[in-house]
Amino acid sequence: MADPRSSEQPWRGDVSDGVAAWTRAATPPAGPAGPWPDHSAGPDGDLADPDDLGPEPDHESVARKILLDQLTGSARSRKELADKLAKRGVPDDLAERLLDRFEEVGLVDDEAFARAWIASRQPGKGLARRALAQELRRKGIDDLVAREALDEIDPDDEEAAARSLVRRKLRSMSRLEPAVATRRLVGMLGRKGYPPGMAFAVVRDELGAAEGTASGDGLPDDGDEPGFGD
Repeated sequence: MADPRSSEQPWRGDVSDGVAAWTRAATPPAGPAGPWPDHSAGPDGDLADPDDLGPEPDHESVARKILLDQLTGSARSRKELADKLAKRGVPDDLAERLLDRFEEVGLVDDEAFARAWIASRQPGKGLARRALAQELRRKGIDDLVAREALDEIDPDDEEAAARSLVRRKLRSMSRLEPAVATRRLVGMLGRKGYPPGMAFAVVRDELGAAEGTASGDGLPDDGDEPGFGD
C-alpha cells in the first residue's frame, strides 16, 4: 500500500501554503519554486522517497515572523495582528499562544497602541474624542482601554485643533456669506467628532476674527445653529 504522504507536495516558502501543508487542511498548489527545492520527484520523474524530503519548516517560527514583520515600523493592535495571522492561515490556537507571548514581552500592548494612535491622529488630523473613539473601536481596542487613553487628551488641545482646522478652511471661504461659511465649517467639525456646542462656538469666534469683528455680526444666533448634516 502506497504511503499517503507521497502525494503531498512540500511547502515551497509561501506562508499561507506552508500553514495549509502543516495543518493538512489542503494540498499546496503547484507554483514557481521558492526557497525550498522540489524533492517530490527524482531525476527520472519518479516520486522520491518521503523520508528523503528533509525536515518540515518550523511553522511556529513562520507565524512568529509574520508578527514581527507586521510590527516592524509601526505598532499594531492585537486584533489587527490576529486578523493578519488568520488571513495567512495560522491556526487559532497557535495564533492565540503567540499573541499572548508577544503581550508578555511588551511587543503587543493595546494600551500603548491607543495612546500612540491618539497622539498621531488628534493633532495630525484634528480629530476629536468621538472620532478617535470610533477609530480605536475599529482597531479592536477595548472600550475601557480606549476611554482611559482618551481621557488623557487635554480639552485645550482639542479646542486648539478645532480652531486650526477652521482657520485653514477659512482661507478658501472668503467669498461666502457668513451664514453659509458657518454651516459648512460646523459640518466639517462635526465630521471630525466635535460636539455641536464647541463646533459652533469655535466657528463663530474664528469667523468673527477673520472679518475683523469681535462680535461676529451677521452670524446665526445660538438658537439657530446649523445642523451637522448640512
